[in-house]
Amino acid sequence: MSAIQYQKNTDNIVLLTLDSPNQSANTMNADFRVALEDVVSKLQADAEISGIIFCSAKPTFFAGGDLNEIIQAEAEQATAFFHMIEQMKAQLRYIETRGIPVVAALNGTALGGGWELALCCHQRIALNNPKAQFGLPEVTLGLLPGGGGIVRMVRLLGLQSALPLLMEGKQLSVDQALSLGLIHDSANTETELMDKAIAWIKAHPISQQVFDGKGYKIPGGTPTSPAVAQMLAIAPAMLRDKTKGCYPAPEAILAAAVEGAQVDIDTALTIESRYFTYLATGQISKNMIATFWHGLNDIKAGASRPQNIAKYKTTKVAVLGAGMMGAGIAYVTASRGIQVILKDVSLETAEKGKAYSQKILDKKVTQGRMTAEQRDQVLSLITATATCEDLQGCDLMIEAVFENPALKAQVTQEVEPYLLHDGVMASNTSTLPIGELAQASKNEANFIGLHFFSPVDKMQLVEIIKGQNTSPETLAKAFDFVQQIGKIPIVVNDSRGFFTSRVFGSFVQEGLRLLAEGVHPARIEMAALKAGMPVGPLAIQDEVSLTLSEHVAAETRKALRAEGKDLPHCAADEVIDRMIHQFQRQGKAAGAGFYDYPENAKKHLWAGLSHWNKDTDISEQEMMDRFLFVQSLDTLRCLEEGVLTSVVDANVGSIFGIGFAPWSGGAIQYLNQYGLEKALIRANSLEAKYGARFKAPELLKDKIRLGELIT
Repeated sequence: MSAIQYQKNTDNIVLLTLDSPNQSANTMNADFRVALEDVVSKLQADAEISGIIFCSAKPTFFAGGDLNEIIQAEAEQATAFFHMIEQMKAQLRYIETRGIPVVAALNGTALGGGWELALCCHQRIALNNPKAQFGLPEVTLGLLPGGGGIVRMVRLLGLQSALPLLMEGKQLSVDQALSLGLIHDSANTETELMDKAIAWIKAHPISQQVFDGKGYKIPGGTPTSPAVAQMLAIAPAMLRDKTKGCYPAPEAILAAAVEGAQVDIDTALTIESRYFTYLATGQISKNMIATFWHGLNDIKAGASRPQNIAKYKTTKVAVLGAGMMGAGIAYVTASRGIQVILKDVSLETAEKGKAYSQKILDKKVTQGRMTAEQRDQVLSLITATATCEDLQGCDLMIEAVFENPALKAQVTQEVEPYLLHDGVMASNTSTLPIGELAQASKNEANFIGLHFFSPVDKMQLVEIIKGQNTSPETLAKAFDFVQQIGKIPIVVNDSRGFFTSRVFGSFVQEGLRLLAEGVHPARIEMAALKAGMPVGPLAIQDEVSLTLSEHVAAETRKALRAEGKDLPHCAADEVIDRMIHQFQRQGKAAGAGFYDYPENAKKHLWAGLSHWNKDTDISEQEMMDRFLFVQSLDTLRCLEEGVLTSVVDANVGSIFGIGFAPWSGGAIQYLNQYGLEKALIRANSLEAKYGARFKAPELLKDKIRLGELIT
């Protein structure tokens, strides 16, 4: 069966129905390329064609390029890959320049290569579908639109309007695409969609792309036009400031767009193909595709969820504690249509927690992203209370009080009598072992950890922690709830600090160690950013608060000593101790930490950090390696110790939970792409210089001996 069904009607209009065999969506794979070549041969042999309509037999129009093929493209295959892309583009260009009308009948989403196919058409008509999305999100996977998307978007919109869409991978709704002129018309039914496509062809017997017309000028001007030239003079610097040089795709998009706007369209298409080949055969796109596409899809499909347990839909959630975390959990839960009981020790405090949701929702109404009625509907789902009786009938309770084992135990015992008999009791703890917290529960099998990240409305990850006695049914319910509220679940086994808090701590501590070694704080922060971390370790420590870190360390030492173990003090502990007790600087919430926070002005590093400054010749690359290796090696230890049970959870969790350099594909993939033998040599070197935290786990050595990657 061909990926493109060819049918000619009585009006001599050729209907090209996209229908990739054995797939739920159409993609630009080998089947598509073979079918396209066959279609073009038929078109070339038939002089009686009056028009062409591209449509889809799938629920969506076209999903894009085949990432399974792209991820396998190696540097030594670059020439063949380039010619393959050029051949496909030449065939599409033939259809585009035949002189007869070509229409895209968009029954649903068209992204990436699918949108590029639509852009080859002279008229784009979309079905009014609120879920349909159009655009070129390739940059989010380390790629650029290689099927003509850059060239055509620039010629249709101009550089200034097209570049934000291309470089940020924005996806547009039907209405947004219509307002930009990228979609020309819409229809309410599939019958109307086809009728409009046929009518347009009959009304435009001779047709071409607007940018192929004689004298056509790119909107806003070429790169030499004064306004555009002024923008382009600062664009590279602004881009580098944003990416810190970690992401070649946005830079390649900018270059392809600017270079392509100065030459004819066919030359521009070739320039685009060269940049696409460079990215597709490079390592960073492979890292990002592996995690942001394959990894996330594995998680969405339930790879870490117990199998053979029916899906569960949570209906009533109790959130215990209306502080920042509890208020955030209540908001994201109610936003997904789930009833929430937000409880605190006083009604006033609980109402204050509900007001957090009101503030977010009011902003959405002001921005036109939601109606007042929709806001009120979400707010009506949140009941603020100080009364335990209001918790009756909850099938999930999430305790979100301060990190104190005794307080958490008290809350658990107070509210559990109101939980449904088979309901789930969860703790939103970031460090305390779930097995210990579960001892306060009347049913440890129904107890689990749900570790949300702050701010809850923005952070996508939830770390699910299985206690030793947590049942598979409880884990399945927790997993389903996390997906029900639109978050990404990873599953880990119980351990102090679990995975994310433990590894996150290693990053922050490394920054504090560098400060103690005498490195200028601005150099520390910049090295972390250049490594790919979203925020420097000093800034993030301020966000967390120094007092909380001191408290967690003290509680950890206390618990370990009870087990006959110890947590040795290090240079990072000394820095925190002096910041709090000598300099009275406790973090952002207190108004003073490693940064100063002046009113109505940008935060800046506190001048008093010069207390630690010494002459040091450590290179920026050395600092970057320390930041990335200390996290990657500890992540590998978590896998070796069984805290983590899958590499996918490790990679996805490291990026979405602790902000590990996204360009790398995650903390484990960082080692894979570095080269495991080279990584071992570098780890040994860092261990010799800085200590046991850089000691290579045996698992790394085992994989090298076996000649395998860590998968």
